[in-house]
Amino acid sequence: MEYHEAADFLFGLRRFRPKPGTESTADLLAHLENPHKGVDFVQVAGSNGKGSTARMLERTLREAGLSVGLYTSPHLEDLRERVRVDGRKIPRSAVRSFVEASRPYVTSRGAEGESPTFFEAMTGLALWYFGRENVDIAILEVGIGGKFDATSVVDPVASAVTSVSLEHTGIIGETKAEIARDKAHVAPADAPLVTGVTDETLESIRAVAGDVLTVGHDGETVEYGASDRQTGDRSSSAVRPDVRVTYDGRANHIEADIELVGDGWALETRIPLPGEHQAENAGIAAALARQVADVTDAEIARGLRNAHWPGRFEVLDTDPLIVLDGAHNPGACERVAETLSTYEYDDLHLVFGAMHDKDHREMAAALPTPDSVVTCEPTVDRAEDRAVLAEVFADAGVDPDDVHTDSAVQDALSSALERADDGDAVVVTGSLFAVAEARSRWTSADVPKRIRSLEDARETLEGADVTEKGVYRMRGKAVHRVVKTNLQYRQASYLKQELLSLGGECALSGLQREDERTDAVLMGTLSQFKRLTDKLEAQPYGLAEVARELRETLDIGGSEPDSEYPWQDRTAVMGILNVTPDSFHDGGEYGTLEDAVARAESMIEAGVDVIDIGGESTRPGADPVSLEEEIDRVVPVVERLEERSLAEDVLISIDTRKAAVAEAALEAGADILNDVSGLEDPEMRFVAAEYDAPLIVMHSIDAPVVPDRDVDYDDVVEDVIDELAELVLLAEKAGLDREQIIVDPGLGFGKSPRDGFEILRRTDEFRALGSPVLIGHSHKSMFDPIADESGDRFVPTVAASALAADRGADIVRVHDVPETVAAVKTALATANPDRVVEDDLEW
Repeated sequence: MEYHEAADFLFGLRRFRPKPGTESTADLLAHLENPHKGVDFVQVAGSNGKGSTARMLERTLREAGLSVGLYTSPHLEDLRERVRVDGRKIPRSAVRSFVEASRPYVTSRGAEGESPTFFEAMTGLALWYFGRENVDIAILEVGIGGKFDATSVVDPVASAVTSVSLEHTGIIGETKAEIARDKAHVAPADAPLVTGVTDETLESIRAVAGDVLTVGHDGETVEYGASDRQTGDRSSSAVRPDVRVTYDGRANHIEADIELVGDGWALETRIPLPGEHQAENAGIAAALARQVADVTDAEIARGLRNAHWPGRFEVLDTDPLIVLDGAHNPGACERVAETLSTYEYDDLHLVFGAMHDKDHREMAAALPTPDSVVTCEPTVDRAEDRAVLAEVFADAGVDPDDVHTDSAVQDALSSALERADDGDAVVVTGSLFAVAEARSRWTSADVPKRIRSLEDARETLEGADVTEKGVYRMRGKAVHRVVKTNLQYRQASYLKQELLSLGGECALSGLQREDERTDAVLMGTLSQFKRLTDKLEAQPYGLAEVARELRETLDIGGSEPDSEYPWQDRTAVMGILNVTPDSFHDGGEYGTLEDAVARAESMIEAGVDVIDIGGESTRPGADPVSLEEEIDRVVPVVERLEERSLAEDVLISIDTRKAAVAEAALEAGADILNDVSGLEDPEMRFVAAEYDAPLIVMHSIDAPVVPDRDVDYDDVVEDVIDELAELVLLAEKAGLDREQIIVDPGLGFGKSPRDGFEILRRTDEFRALGSPVLIGHSHKSMFDPIADESGDRFVPTVAASALAADRGADIVRVHDVPETVAAVKTALATANPDRVVEDDLEW
C-alpha cells in the first residue's frame, strides 16, 4: 500500500455518526489488540485554548526529559501533523502500517453501517502509534465536548477544561452549563480536573468532576456553590484561583512576560503566544505538568517559552504587522481584538475566511472594525461563501468600497499586503483553514531535484506518491529541470493544465482531494518554466504566489543580491577551532590561548573564510560545560583575534547552544552564531536578531549526540527540510532576514551513515528553504564504512567537501582547511572553468 492510498482511505471515512459514543473507537482499538494500554494519557478539552494548552504541556514534559506523544486537530497542511512523538510528525510508513492493519476491520464495519468516523480512526491511529513508540505520556486534544468524544476511550491520569462558551450547541448542549457538564466528563479518577473556568459555569463542571483545580488571573475570584448563595452575598462563595496568573504584557513583538503562582511554587517566564488568555493556558499547562511528572520550575519556564504553536496570534512580520490567528468563534475573535490592541498600527487590513456553521456576525462584531477587508474561501467544503461574508462586514460598518472578495486565501492576502503600508496591520483570521493557506506563503518549500538518470526520476516521482503507472509513463520526461512542490488541489490541477500546454509535464500525487494539499512534480525546460510563471501571474487561486516561489526556486528573472558574505559568491570554507579538552577529533589540541590563536592564523593563511570557535563538545558522553566556563574558553580567543586584526580577513563564528555565550562572543567581536541544538535556547534567535548576526540553525535530534539512536525517516532529506522550515521561520519572526539564516542538515545528529550520504547526495534540495546551506561532515562516523584500514576519515572528508561544493553547499565546515580549500577550488573550477583566472581561482 502506498501512503496516498492510506491517507485517501482515512479521508474517505464519514465525518459524523448519528449516535454519539466511544464504542466505535474502543472496538477499533480492541481489533488492534489495544496497543495503547500501558501509556499514560492527559486529555485537554475546552471551547478555546485546548490546542495551545496541549502544545504547552507537551513541550514542558519534553523539557523534563520525557518521551511525549501529542494528538491535535485540525492539521494545517499535512494529515501527519495531528500525531507527533517528541515533536516529530508520524512517518508516512507508520500511517501505511496502521491502515493496512485496520482497513479490513473498518471495511467490514462499514458494510454493517457502523464504520468509524475520520476522527475516530485518527484517534485510533494516534493511540496505536503512541503505544508502538512506547512514549512515557501522551497528550490528547479533545475534539468536541468530552463525554462522547473519541479521545475519551482512555482513562486519563490528568485532564483539563480550558474554557467554556456556546459552541456545537446542537451536539453537546444548548447552554453553557450543559456544555460545561459534557466537557467535564474528561475528569480523571485520581486527580483534580484542572480548569480555567472561574465563573458560575464552574458549578456545572464541579457537579460532574468533583474535585477541581482552578487557574485564573491574579485578583480574579472563583465562584463556588452559586445556587446556595444568599442574594447579594458573594463573599462567602468567592475565593482566589488555585493557580494565579499574571500577564505582564508583551516583551517584544512575538513574546509576552507572565508570572505563575501556585501552592508552594512560583515562576516567571515568557511565552511565544501573546495574549492574556494564553497566559491562562500556560497556567493550566503548568498545573497539569506538575500533576503528571516531577518537573522543576526551570523546566516549566523553558518548556512554556519553547511552545511555538502555528496560527495562534502568530506574528510573521512587523513592517507591516502581519498576524495569523485561527479564531473561529466570537470568543476567540474577542481575544484577537484584545491582543491586537496592544500593538501600534495605522490602518487595519483584514483577511477573513470562515466556515458556514459559525456565527459570522458576532465574529465580525468582536473584531476591531477594519479599514479594509478581503473575504475569501478556504478550499474546504464547509467554507462560507465570500459574498456572504462580505455582506456581514458591510453590515458591521465597513465602508462598502473597502470590502473586497477573492476566491483564494493567498490572493486575498496578497491583495491586503498590496494595500498595506509599513505602519499598518494585516490580520488573517476566521478559521485555521484560512490561516493554513495564508501561512504557506512563508512555509512552502519548492524542492529542486537533481535528475541525472531514469533512476533519479523514478525516486522523485515515487517520493511524491505518484502511482506506479504514472512513474513508468513520466520518468523519461523528467531528465531536465524538475521541481517538487506542494499545492492546493485546484492550484495543482490548473498548473498541470498550463504546463502541459507549454510542452512540459506534471505528475500529481495519487492523493487528490479538493480540501487537502497535494504533491506535484513539475518537469520542463527553463524556458517552459519562465513562460509558465508569466501565465500564472495573472491567474486566480493564489497562483501568482506560486509563480513567485517558482521564480525564486529556479532563479528565473531575479536580480543577484549584493555580496555581503563569501558564501554568496561561491562555496565558503569554515574552519573548526575547538578550544575544548574532549571534542571528538581535535579535543585538547588547542586548549591554550596561544595554541588557539596559532591554529587560527594557520587556517587564515590556508584561505579559510570563517573560523568556527567552540567551547563545548557535543560528542557522545561529553561532560556538560557551565556558562561561565564556556565564556572563559571562547571569548578570549575572539578578543585576541580582534587585537591582532586577524578577524579583518575572516568571519568569526561561535559554536554554542547557550544564548548568553553567544551574546558575550558577539560583544567581543564575533560575527556569526552556530547553534547545533536547533534553537533549544529560546533566547538565541533574539540575540542574533539584536546583533544582526547570521545564525546557523541545525537539524538536531539530540545534542549532545545519543549513540545508536534509531530515527525513523520516510525520506531523510524531505523530512529534514520540513522540520528545518519551522526553525527558519522562528528565526525570521525574531527579526532576521532569511538570507542571514543558514541551515545545517545535521550530519551525524540522529542520522545513520546512509542518511548522511543521502543528504550529501541531495544537498541542492535544501535550497528549497531559501537560505544558505552548510554541510558539516568533517571526520564524521558516516565515513567509517569507506575509510581505510587505519580508520582515518581524512581522505573521505576531503572528497566529500568537493562533492558538497559541486552539489550546491554554500559553506563546508571542516577541520582540514588547506586540503578542503583545494578540494572546493577544484569542484568550482570543474563546474565553471571560466572561474579559473591567471592569479588562481578567485577566493
